[in-house]
Amino acid sequence: MPAEASAPQTTPTTPHENEGSSTNAPLSLTDAAAPETPFRTYVEDILDALAADPDRELLVHGDRRLTAGQFHDLVHRTAHAMAAQGIERGTTVTLLSGNLPEAIAARYAANLAGCRVNHLYNKLSADVQANIVRDVETRALIVDPRLADRAAELIELAPVPTVLTLGEAKREIGRDVLALGAEQPAEPFAPRALPEDICTIRHTGGTTGHPKGIVTTFEQYNRMRAMMHAAQEQEYKPKQLVCTTIAHAAGMLADVMFLSGGSVVLHDDFDPAEALATVEREGITHLFLLPPLVYQLMDHPDSERRDLSSLRALTYGGCQSSPARIADAVRRFGKVLVQFYGQNEAGGISVLPAEEHDPDNPERLRSAGKILPGVEVAIRDTDGKDLPAGELGEICVRSAGTMTGYWKQPELTAEVLRDGWLHTGDVGFVDEENYITVVDRIKDMIVVVGGHVYTTELEDLLNSHPKVLQSAVFGVRDADNMEQVYAAVVAVPDSGAEAEELRAAVREKRGAMYEPAHITFVDALPLTDAGKPDKKLLRQQAEQAQAA
Repeated sequence: MPAEASAPQTTPTTPHENEGSSTNAPLSLTDAAAPETPFRTYVEDILDALAADPDRELLVHGDRRLTAGQFHDLVHRTAHAMAAQGIERGTTVTLLSGNLPEAIAARYAANLAGCRVNHLYNKLSADVQANIVRDVETRALIVDPRLADRAAELIELAPVPTVLTLGEAKREIGRDVLALGAEQPAEPFAPRALPEDICTIRHTGGTTGHPKGIVTTFEQYNRMRAMMHAAQEQEYKPKQLVCTTIAHAAGMLADVMFLSGGSVVLHDDFDPAEALATVEREGITHLFLLPPLVYQLMDHPDSERRDLSSLRALTYGGCQSSPARIADAVRRFGKVLVQFYGQNEAGGISVLPAEEHDPDNPERLRSAGKILPGVEVAIRDTDGKDLPAGELGEICVRSAGTMTGYWKQPELTAEVLRDGWLHTGDVGFVDEENYITVVDRIKDMIVVVGGHVYTTELEDLLNSHPKVLQSAVFGVRDADNMEQVYAAVVAVPDSGAEAEELRAAVREKRGAMYEPAHITFVDALPLTDAGKPDKKLLRQQAEQAQAA
């Protein structure tokens, strides 16, 4: 990464200067050097690509197969139906949905109308989801019929003006937007979004009180999608298997496939046997998984007998991976693994391509690859000084993918975005060959499958339990180098506190993502000289117990 040891590490780019706004109307990011052409959203580009080849198979979900033409019409009809319900530009549409084709169509329709879209993670508790629904000022809640019961809980906790369902639901919670759309014309819906309008508000995980929403404008989303499209291996009719939530990276990967002339097969969740069978049956060329899911795929016995020769790119990212396990995956699947490093706040940062996945070179597999074109990276110390190659510091990023700010959190935005640079909170270094390695997080955040666990939030929750006096939460890596949530708890004497009781309370209040894998009861928390809980010592003790 570093072109010079003491200078910010860059690739050729014309970066914009982010000024750290987190208000409801983000600052315009229009580049003064941009060509004077009419603004087009990513949705318009995708719809044009679909209209150009209406007979191609676009989406597969279960037994259903939708052509590009059918999906094109579905988006426009849905947009007309939403507008007829009073859903206007600049309002928030929140999606509560699994991996349905109609959910993607609803996102496109809402963005076409100039609405900002927030897609809830389904594994969060109802209370946390309700906090988000309220916080982003939801105008319309659009619901997967399979989640009607959860939607009813949310409506009770956080009433919204309009509730629509993506098909007929088993209980009366709102009008069927697909039925409403069927009454609308399929003629193109006139796009209403402006470049500086908010396109998405994406949350990093469930938070208490005031959720942490990442704001991206339409202009930024266009740039991010263009970067991913440029990096996408171009081949005849690529086909992506999506078996992680479309509320996260998989949604943008679907966008890239549609624009590339490819298709998408949607699974409701990850199941290694079904994923392997689908790769063989559908001729899947592209697949994205978090590292722990890659390991499940590799370890499943079907991975040895299924024909996976169609696979061209098995991309992994989202949390740190185990070089040894990735080497095993390369030996099993061949040189098709691609590591992607990025953040919701920063966008894409670096890629380690398939040809550089050498199972006999664990040091290279430990890196996150080289910086992406159009991205600037600097490694800085605590004083903000740029560091030379090989020295550890905070990874700071500037690119078209950098967020506008956190929704309604100007202080946090100002802390993270400084002089146009996004301070990632990751500690890492770059070597003389321009490879970036992520070593750790500055804060105590624990990265788990499905999102992030913030230790202070979980501590607050545990401490609020009537049988708990004090707690300390920390991450411990397992044999696959994946973090597990550990908690050391000081219980109220003679209260009879039990680990499963506390886990159940966490599941109820925050969802399964926050549930500790291990809870240890201690008489007192060890403290540092400053009087803080000594999490380093607690982690060492847990690792020793794990090894034993």
